[in-house]
Amino acid sequence: MSARDVDVVVIGLGPGGEFAAQKLAEAGLRVVGVEQGLVGGECPFYGCIPSKIMIRGAGTLAEARRAPLLGGPTDVTPDWSLVARRIDKQATNHWNDDAHVDRLVEAGVEVIRGRGRLDGPGRVLVDGADGDGHELVARRGVILNAGTMPATLPIDGLADTPYWTNREVVKVTELPSSLVVIGGGPIGCELTQAFARYGVEVTLLEVADRILGPEEPESSEVIHGVLESEGVTIRTGVKIGNVRHDGRFHVDLGSEVVSADQLLVAAGRRTLLTGIGLETLGLADDLKMIETDERMRAGERLWAVGDATGKGAFTHVSMYQGAVAVRDILGEDGPWADYRAVSRVTFTDPEVGSVGMSEKQARDAGLQVVVSVADIAESSRGWIHQVGNEGVIKLVADADRGILVGASAVSPAGGEVLGLLAAAVHAEIPISTLRTMHFAYPTFHRTIEVALAGLEF
Repeated sequence: MSARDVDVVVIGLGPGGEFAAQKLAEAGLRVVGVEQGLVGGECPFYGCIPSKIMIRGAGTLAEARRAPLLGGPTDVTPDWSLVARRIDKQATNHWNDDAHVDRLVEAGVEVIRGRGRLDGPGRVLVDGADGDGHELVARRGVILNAGTMPATLPIDGLADTPYWTNREVVKVTELPSSLVVIGGGPIGCELTQAFARYGVEVTLLEVADRILGPEEPESSEVIHGVLESEGVTIRTGVKIGNVRHDGRFHVDLGSEVVSADQLLVAAGRRTLLTGIGLETLGLADDLKMIETDERMRAGERLWAVGDATGKGAFTHVSMYQGAVAVRDILGEDGPWADYRAVSRVTFTDPEVGSVGMSEKQARDAGLQVVVSVADIAESSRGWIHQVGNEGVIKLVADADRGILVGASAVSPAGGEVLGLLAAAVHAEIPISTLRTMHFAYPTFHRTIEVALAGLEF
């Protein structure tokens, strides 16, 4: 195996790595991308896109069921095959990544299928999927986009059962009659609601004292109430003793045993940093996440992007970081990474959009915090919407500087309502300026005006 000189090697072609590889190749560099799984990563094949197709179908059913209250009688018959067909054919092309590979190749990227590992600064060894080995020497360096996989929970008996993770759930063609979901984070809540709207009897289990733990308590409260109103059984603060499978799943909570036809584990993800040669660059080989500077540099001739950097397991963050790394490698002058206004959306109905700091994070940071909460249902658009209008706008302000440092928009289309708030946090627009804006009537985002009026300095 002889060494080959290239300009950049990208290990992991998820969203951030794929983006960076394409842009560097288009800039004229000789780029090799290494991927063990599907090029494109988790998002297009097992995450964001397939799950949102599920949610779109479920949301349409929910809206149709609201018609008798607003427009007239309807007869709704759920058909999961429409969702399964869209995921299989439209979203994933039968879980085929040729379109992603072709786009990279057309840009000039050499794609190697296999497992890449670091072997010192700028050096990468690849165990090719075809049995061939590759030794690559990157003159400029390596971008590491290691990614994540579903977390393995240390629950007695779980590993011996045919439970689902996001990898299996997106390939479901027939729905179970009943489902237990372990994990009340974004994925767990989104899929819980989607399956419940298709008629599945769902029980949601969360070990913390509330679902959507990283979100504001007000956001959690809204979604908890909505899910229960749609027939979901929610257990928070649970301790799972063991899981048994005898054709059905039985989850022992100590005080009760919850049984269902199927079990979905949606309890977080773990990074893939072990065994990839980090020690050859003087880094620990058992890192949970990899530290980077504002230029995404993680070590000598090493850049890291994506979930493993710990800055948010979101496609948009990974691609943002990829763009930063590209600018640094090409010798451009920034802008560099800034995470003050990272936005995120949980695609329940209502959606939960958040940006920047939570109230707790702001207080823990020692800021002079002022908050305001306004109810979506009490706004003009909320009243017109009448059903499915639950939600709140919460603003977190730094009174000393007179700016917003965080905000949440729980609302129909809450991710879209968040746009104004994300801009306000990112650009540090003075609250005094925000209060002089014209807020279109009647819109959901007009509730922001009410929340701004409630901030008392």
